[in-house]
Parts: sequence; C-alpha cells; structure tokens
Amino acid sequence: MSFLRRLFKSEKPVVYIVSGLPRSGTSMMMKMLEAGGLPPLTDGLREADTDNPKGYYEFERVKQLDKGDTEWLAQAQGKAVKVISALLKYLPEDYAYQIVFMERDISEVLASQRKMLVHRGEDPDSVDEVKMATLFTNHVKKVKAYLAEQDNMSVLYVHYNDVLADPYPQAQSISQFLGNRPDVQAMVEIVDPNLHRNRKEMLATS
Repeated sequence: MSFLRRLFKSEKPVVYIVSGLPRSGTSMMMKMLEAGGLPPLTDGLREADTDNPKGYYEFERVKQLDKGDTEWLAQAQGKAVKVISALLKYLPEDYAYQIVFMERDISEVLASQRKMLVHRGEDPDSVDEVKMATLFTNHVKKVKAYLAEQDNMSVLYVHYNDVLADPYPQAQSISQFLGNRPDVQAMVEIVDPNLHRNRKEMLATS
C-alpha cells in the first residue's frame, strides 16, 4: 500500500472517490467504506448478481463524465462514489478528491472479466487477453502519472489481495487517509475472503 498525499491549494468541497480497473475490488471497497460510516452515492440501478453478490455500488451518471455531465458531483460532497480509472481525468477542478485506488494483479482482473462474460452468455474468447493485459498495464501507468500531477487529488493505492489477506492494517491506513472518518473495525468485518475467486496462484495451476 502506498499513498500520494498533498495539501490542497484552496478550500474546496471534498468528494471521496473509489477507483481502479473494472473487477479490481472497487465494489468491495465501497461496501467497506459504507460499513465504516462513509455514505455512498449510488442509484441502485445495477443490481447484485453472480459476479458481484454484494452489489456494484454504482451511480449511473458517473459514466457520463466524459460527456461533461458533472453537476451530480454536488450530491457527492462528503460521500464515496465509484469512478473507474479511465474517467478520473474528467473530474472537474471545482472539488478536492480523496481517491482510494484499488490495485489487483492483471491476470486476476482478466480472469474475473472472463467469468463475467461467460455468465452473461458472451464469448470469453472474443477478448485477446495478452493484448488486454498490455493495455491495462499501460493504462494504469498513465493514470498514476496523471494523478501525481493534480493539485486537487490525494491518492491512496490499495491492493485487493492485501485487503483480503490481512484487512485490519489496510482498513487502518484507509481510515487514516480519509481523516479517521470510517470506523476501522466495521470495515474489517465486512471483508469476505470467499469473494477472492480468481487468485493468481490458482490461475497458475489451472
């Protein structure tokens, strides 16, 4: 776990962001923050399913950030909202963002996405996983470089596997990063190791 913290240049309304690649543990982190007392901004349109039995914790209008839809951020002040990594660059400068960025082994991300395609009745072989692994890796590098240059963004990088393996120190760091607002023990109690169904070591032997 590592974090990039900076003092914001001006007093701006704070929005708490959970980000990362799709299937990197963002929904789990949203649930942890909610359990810890940090209210989420969600609309409930995407219901829980086999791939995310605990729920997706999404707010549909987030997907329109790249179209200039940012007015909804007024509703997100003091709340946690999930924003995938590709959309972070479209967040307006009017707010200060504290971002919990979920990291996960690319092989596990791809395996999870493959299972999702199967569950949806889509062809999992339609995706070139080698090409996607390269694209994802390069994308994360670019996003990290971008975040490092933003004066209104403070970032904590959290590895999905570390949370499942030993949640307490991870929850402590997350709570400290967010101003000791989320309750650590409540966050820990929500972690379900059984959700780690695409472990890297399992993939290596399959």
